[in-house]
Order: sequence, then structure tokens, then C-alpha cells
Amino acid sequence: MRRVLCVEPVIFIYMFASSLTSPLAQQFIYRRLWEDEYNSTFVSDSNATYCEQNKSSPTYIKQKKVQEKASVFNMQLDLTGAVPSLIVAFVIVANGDRQGRKRSLVLPSVGALIANICLTVISYFSLSLSVLFAVAFITGLFGSMATFLGGGFAFIADVCHDEKQKTTRIAVVDLIFGVVSGLAGLSSGYFLRGIGFTWTFVTASLLHVINIIYIIFFLEDTVGVSEHQVPVSCKELLRETFSGVYMLFKTAPYKKRVLITVLLFTFMTYLFTMVGGSSLFTLYELDEPLCWNEVYIGYGAAAFTSVSLTSFFGVYLFSKCLKDIYIVFIGIFSYIGGMIMAAFAKTTLLMFLVRVPSLLCFMPIPVLRSMMSKVVLPGEQGAVFACIACLEVVTGTIALSVFNVLYAATVAWFSGFSFLFSAGLCLIPLAVLCWLLCTSWNGEDLALLVPEEVSSIESVDS
Repeated sequence: MRRVLCVEPVIFIYMFASSLTSPLAQQFIYRRLWEDEYNSTFVSDSNATYCEQNKSSPTYIKQKKVQEKASVFNMQLDLTGAVPSLIVAFVIVANGDRQGRKRSLVLPSVGALIANICLTVISYFSLSLSVLFAVAFITGLFGSMATFLGGGFAFIADVCHDEKQKTTRIAVVDLIFGVVSGLAGLSSGYFLRGIGFTWTFVTASLLHVINIIYIIFFLEDTVGVSEHQVPVSCKELLRETFSGVYMLFKTAPYKKRVLITVLLFTFMTYLFTMVGGSSLFTLYELDEPLCWNEVYIGYGAAAFTSVSLTSFFGVYLFSKCLKDIYIVFIGIFSYIGGMIMAAFAKTTLLMFLVRVPSLLCFMPIPVLRSMMSKVVLPGEQGAVFACIACLEVVTGTIALSVFNVLYAATVAWFSGFSFLFSAGLCLIPLAVLCWLLCTSWNGEDLALLVPEEVSSIESVDS
């Protein structure tokens, strides 16, 4: 059977299925907690969810308690799956340089399939929400989103041999993430209203089955793996994993080590602010005075499709005339503008217009990934993307925990405070980037490091 090197369908299906169930899972938790608090069925009509806006009403106080409980529950759920997914992502993605990239794609897909089957059962039989903690832990054992992202970007880095096109190619993958997430978010409300939670989770399960079949039988690996490769023990596997990442920093020139560390830190701090701030949108939109229903929440999620498109075109156009570091600057300022506006958005129109200043906020993520990929050798792609994947897990989990706790603590007096806090934290990556510029370690230096290292290695071998 002829195999292909096209990983985009895998990314498309996985992200669509995940983005379809993610907002529904949050709404499912919110509704169940609402029903437990009120001891009545959750009310929703064609315009908005039932939402008490009279602050002196006892119902309003209960409503805020549901917001706090949902926020804390989501935080605990994220923490449950974070630790196992961190370990699995680090081991699987880093060893992809020797054992192939496909396992870092198929394992998270299997985990997502198991999670959706469990959500189907929980929804159909109205099981306790505490079962979700076991589901989150099992999903983490299969690597979750971090392993999939690390393997997917390492796959793209292997396929893309032209360094000048690497930034654009990685931006294309991020574009797929954004567009598919928007389409899935838009359709999630209609799925929920048309077929309910249970059958929507069944639909996502079928999509993951299709993805697993494609990865196993149709996708060719970018790394040659010998059929007669001797199996290694877990101890040997861990030693190879940590030695690969250790050597990435140990044997590299001083300037390369500093650049990788600084870029990883910049990536981590910006991801922290963006994941933390954007994760609160669903809860913020469910609360007064917006009181959105599932369809409007889907519209809001779909609005990020335009942000992904404009961020992609921004990367494509700016990369022709600007250095990578300036593109990152522009994207961070775009995010700051959107978060400040979201903090004071009290009408539906204004909440949708939040996406206007945020049109370029996704640009820093693919550009920083590309900058780090350009620093390392071809055989080190798995190691660097393993570091990125682990940082995404750690950063994302901490961000969700911090911002959910912060939102629960501040929602009663100013629900938009978390957005202002997110915008303020962007000063950290901005300061780091300013330091890079002041020390003249700009994007042009990145392309020079790998050729020098290759030549030094060749001279030693000769």
C-alpha cells in the first residue's frame, strides 16, 4: 500500500474533534453543576441562557457560586491529566528522532477516542462528574494534546527542507489549528441543540477512529525505523530520551544555548498569558450581562477563525519584510489590545469586536516555534519539540489553574480582572525580546548557528 507524507489531514481531523468536544465538555460541566445547585433542569432558549442580573437576588448569588465551582472544577480536571501527559510527551516526542513520529500522533488519537467514549457514557447514563478525573488521567497517559502537537510540528520540520519556508509552513499548521477550531466551535452549538451531548461525543469518537486508521495505514513516517531494531528496556528508553535533550544543550555553542533558553522562556511566558486569558471566555460569556447560550458561544469560538486567518497572512506578509522578532512584537501588542477590550466588554456586539484588535495575536506562536527549529540540527528536531511540548503542558496547566482560581476569586466584583491581568503579564515576554534586540541577538543569527555547527562536526569526523 502506497503511503503519503501528508500530515495535514491528521491535524485537521484531530483538532476538529477536540475543538468540537472541548467547549461542550465545559458547558456539560457547567450545566450539571447548575442543576446540582438549583436542583432543577438547566434553562436555555433560542436567545440566551437563563441568567439572573439582579445582584440583590439570591439566584444571582447562586449563579456566581456555579461560576466559581465550574472554574475550580475545570482547574482540578486539567491538573489531573497534566502530570502523565507531561511525562509521555517528553519521552515519545524526544525519541521520535530515532523511533519515528507516528507514535506521537497515534497515541493521543487513541487517548482522545477513549475520552470521548467515556464522555458519551457519562452523558447518556448521567454518571457522576467525578468520573471525569479518571478520564482525564487516562487521556494523559496517552500523551494528550502536547504529544500530538510535538509530534506534528516535528513531522513538519522533517518534511520542510527549506529553512526560509519553515516559518510559513509552521504558520500554515497553526492556521489549520485556528480555522478548524473556529469551524468546530461554530458547529458545536448546533450539534448540541440538534443531537445533544451524547451523540455529539459519539460523532467526535468516529472522527478519531478515522484519524487512527489514516495514521496507521496511510501515513508514512519521516524517520526511518529499522524493522530489526532491538527492543530497549524502559530504563534504556529514558536514558536515551534525557541524553538527547541533555546533549542538545551540553554540546551546543554558548550562543546557541542562550538563544534556545531565551526563546523557550519567551514562548512559555506568552503561551501562559494567552492560554490563561482565552480559556475564561466561555465562563465569561455564560455569566451576566452577556448570558450567551450555546449557539452564541459557538459564534464566539468561530470568530477566532478570522483571527487565525489574519495571523497567518500577517506572518506570511511580515516575514518578507521584517525579522522574526519584530513579528513576535506585533503579535503580542495585538493580544494586549484584545484582552484590555475584553475586560470591559459588557454587550454582545462589543464582545464580538474584541477579535478586531486581536487579529494578529496568534503570530508569535508559530514564529517562535520556527525560530527554535532553525537553531537546531535536523537530528535534534525531536528533542527541541519535546521541550516545547513539555513546556506547553506545564505552562498550559499552570495557566489554566492560576487563571481559573483568579477568575473564581474576582468574578463577584469584577469578572474582567483576569483579562487585564493577562494583558499585564505580556510585559514579561516583551522585556525579554527587548533584551534580545539590545544585545543584537536577532533573527539573522539563528540561521548562522546550524551551518557553523554542521561544519564543526564535519571537521571533527574527517
